[in-house]
Amino acid sequence: MNSSITHTNSCTLHTHSNPRSGLMAIIAIHSTKLGPALGGCRCISYPDTDAATEDVTRLAKGMSYKAALAGIHHGGGKSVLIRPKTFKNRHTYFEEFGEFVESLGGDYITSVDSGTNIEDMDDISHSTSYVCGTSNDGCTPSIFTSLGVLEGIKAAVRKKMRRQSMDGIHVVIQGVGNVGAALAISLEELGAKISISDINDATLNACLERMKSPDEVMVIPPDDVYRSSCDVFAPCGLGGIINPSNLQHLECKIVAGSANNQLSQESDGVLLHKKGILYAPDYVINAGGLIDVSLIPNGISEQEVTIKTKQIGDTLEEIFDRAEQENKPCHTVANQMAENILYH
Repeated sequence: MNSSITHTNSCTLHTHSNPRSGLMAIIAIHSTKLGPALGGCRCISYPDTDAATEDVTRLAKGMSYKAALAGIHHGGGKSVLIRPKTFKNRHTYFEEFGEFVESLGGDYITSVDSGTNIEDMDDISHSTSYVCGTSNDGCTPSIFTSLGVLEGIKAAVRKKMRRQSMDGIHVVIQGVGNVGAALAISLEELGAKISISDINDATLNACLERMKSPDEVMVIPPDDVYRSSCDVFAPCGLGGIINPSNLQHLECKIVAGSANNQLSQESDGVLLHKKGILYAPDYVINAGGLIDVSLIPNGISEQEVTIKTKQIGDTLEEIFDRAEQENKPCHTVANQMAENILYH
């Protein structure tokens, strides 16, 4: 086993590896000014440790900004597990990761993210109390993430299209896992026109089975999703999908979805602004899950969590208005607002 700590310009990186279990983990802590760092545990394949380090660093910073603008008492952190080709023993693997989390003494609290599930959180909880999103704590982060994204889309439609209703608004959802599918169902109930896309056929079919009118839902091949003319493009998969290559093909009025780190680089937000596409900064619109896992374990009711999650729409309206008044990209305004909380 090997563990180490390194410091970068933005994060403290804690690494742990064990060839026996196959665990290769990186925990990034960006800020603890507002409270212990809280952020999900991502377990996906990476080409190398540099790519994993870059991902976890960006995600941790985003969590700090997310918590600041969501008004919760947590800092920003994230963990990535470089997924092995096969798990020797998945339960042991996540129990060991729990021991790694425990070794940080509460500076970092983990939860569900891409590639992990409730059962994994249960295994982590065998080794540490610094975990939320288990089967015992009542958290349902994907439901609240989708609720926040729904409120954000409604706010963006009011701002960009001057429409109070979602009836007839065409939304293309890229990625229909737990959050994307829940979003599709909610939008359908509001009368929106829904198109969906996913790289996994089973995920697509599972989403369609939950829709009231699946025959009216258009399925778009993944390679064509960026070229689809629509009112709202909702990225709900992995990040980095707004980049110079894809951005030039976008035919939408609004980008608003649940994916983290949607902009491959800051300049992509500037390009969206220049194209006249209204962008709902990802770490603002997708904060519902963080609000849920932050508050529910502390005895806050689901009703109160729902109220706080719906306030995401109000925060985005403030960002949209300031961006218009100052003629700045929305992500720039959001960053400034978060940094005023974190650094002043």
